[in-house]
Amino acid sequence: MSELATLARPYATAAYKRAKQTGTTSKWSESLAFLAAVIQNPQISLAAANPNANKEGFIRALLDLCQGRLDVEGENLVRLLVANRRLGVVNLISEQFEQFRADDEGYIVADVRTAFPLDDAELAQITTVLQQTLGKQPHLNVQTDETLIGGVLIKAGDRVIDASVRGQIQRLAKRLYN
Repeated sequence: MSELATLARPYATAAYKRAKQTGTTSKWSESLAFLAAVIQNPQISLAAANPNANKEGFIRALLDLCQGRLDVEGENLVRLLVANRRLGVVNLISEQFEQFRADDEGYIVADVRTAFPLDDAELAQITTVLQQTLGKQPHLNVQTDETLIGGVLIKAGDRVIDASVRGQIQRLAKRLYN
């Protein structure tokens, strides 16, 4: 995985620098996220990885599929990634781009998984605690995950806060077996 991240880094860096120069970081974020979602399609990822595929034909088909969602610079990135056989790392490019953006704009993206939907007061409380703990304004991505049984699991950067019932059971089982 780290090898793929290394392959993606120059593209993410260049894309972020260009987005900053042109003041289009939001547009680039949307374009990269859309492109990453398109590449997740198994048929498209297989076609992208096929060394015998006609690159120009594939580029035309992919750009037709993305029509209206990518600007000229986004289309140029697609051409470059296909030419260098790096289209498969576009999801990592998108993730790294978002990390550069978060660092630059002073926020942190926190993935919050809960067993049950959270109300506004609970979201505000999590935001306040994370802001105090991390020293940055958190942007929350909240998902419901019933396998947690109860509680919350938060991943923000390299920090993990596991306050879920499932996590507590796993820690208890580990202590009992050791």
